[in-house]
Amino acid sequence: MKKLLIIALALVTIQVSAQEKRGEKGRKANLAPEEMAQLQTKQMTLDLDLTEAQQKEVGVINLENAKVKKAQMEARKSKKDSEEKPSKEERLQMKNDRLDAQIATKKKMKSILNAEQYAKWESKQGKRHHQKGKGKKGDRDSESIEE
Repeated sequence: MKKLLIIALALVTIQVSAQEKRGEKGRKANLAPEEMAQLQTKQMTLDLDLTEAQQKEVGVINLENAKVKKAQMEARKSKKDSEEKPSKEERLQMKNDRLDAQIATKKKMKSILNAEQYAKWESKQGKRHHQKGKGKKGDRDSESIEE
């Protein structure tokens, strides 16, 4: 009986710690778009040594992107609750929309940043997307397209 109790206690402990780790990833989801944009802009200021004018312009872009991401997360949550998977056409449309947004952001950043800053920003973007897709089976095709 004691052994069963110890095993059950160990399983509960493992389950709780696994849920805590999973919760850490979702902390960004709890932030408002303005907060996410502000944090991202500050991080970019540190990484790229942005001027005040650049910070304001980049902040506007980050805010737009954060609002779009937040809306997409909410839409995904509502779809997840109904457990409907998107059709092939919907997935294609979502991917096209995401790529169009990335292209637009890239153009805006190119007009704001100087050549050195832009090169640094682009390399960070590439690393981030590469790390994001690591280990995902379905992203291998999209990684070869990006490279």
